[in-house]
Amino acid sequence: MPGPFSHSGKALAMAQTSVIEAERLATSGQVAAATALLAANARDGDADAAMLLAVWHLRGTPVARDLGRARAALRRAVEIGHVDAALMEVALTANGSGGAADWAAALALLRVAAGGDHVAAAQCALVEGMALDADGGPSSPPRGERLATEPRIVHFRAFLTAAECAHVATVAAAMLEPARIIDPASGRRVAHPIRTSDGAAIGPVHEDLVVRAINMRIAAASGTAVTQGEPLTVLRYRPGQEYRPHLDTIQDADNQRVATMLLYLNGGFTGGETHFPVPGVTVTPRGGDALLFFNTLADDRPDPASRHAGLPVLTGSKWLATRWIRRDPLDPWTLSAEMA
Repeated sequence: MPGPFSHSGKALAMAQTSVIEAERLATSGQVAAATALLAANARDGDADAAMLLAVWHLRGTPVARDLGRARAALRRAVEIGHVDAALMEVALTANGSGGAADWAAALALLRVAAGGDHVAAAQCALVEGMALDADGGPSSPPRGERLATEPRIVHFRAFLTAAECAHVATVAAAMLEPARIIDPASGRRVAHPIRTSDGAAIGPVHEDLVVRAINMRIAAASGTAVTQGEPLTVLRYRPGQEYRPHLDTIQDADNQRVATMLLYLNGGFTGGETHFPVPGVTVTPRGGDALLFFNTLADDRPDPASRHAGLPVLTGSKWLATRWIRRDPLDPWTLSAEMA
């Protein structure tokens, strides 16, 4: 007998038909008709139509981005029984996309979803094993060891558990792609000139409660607000890959990257050390450890001493997560190509 998160064969066929027709209409330029079709079918109980409408409003194409409407469409999809919509609604509720950030409400939604989905259940178990306050932040601030003063470099041992490391890597794994930047001359995405890893940013839609709690932990460790952080970016380095010496600051940025947090997600590889030439600091990655360093001087100019490198991996694969922290809060939905 179908459960609350299931489609019957007939309902599934009807849902697929409505989605295909809506996409055909949108492709032919009949966007208003496509959105009206999806909205009508969503009201009539088509979860896939509600989900597609939400995705369109989140993506900003073929309709304008509207996070409030996206949340409303997601709510309808969840009411009908769409599992992916339920997990997406949890993430957006926690990070405040389309409304106020509300950890307690997001956790309540996750617990409901966990009753019918093993992915949600696994996330719920991991979150409930964390030592968190009522807003999803750490119950006590992480403590680290200062390795250098100019620039300030702080090493945190066992910042993440093995399960948390595995979760972050798993969330990003399906989205990994070779590092790219935007060529300012052509506007095309081209190979990154100094970073040879594969990477993926965990944006607001994928920022589940485990990732959100980790981002809150990073904010507490760095003395910043969670809203100052760019989306957590996961990098995978295979043998021979590296990140040559560079600064994390962005040239002429109005809202500069003032700090960086590196999360080492695994062991079992050689090479891949994080090296700061000026203070002469080299950190050997260990799964679960984290490294915080500050990128700017007191007057907000880039600090040349913060230049660092990810040395070449010799054997195995190195998994790393990076959170770049800005001077002021930023909107993750409107980040531009400066995030290379």
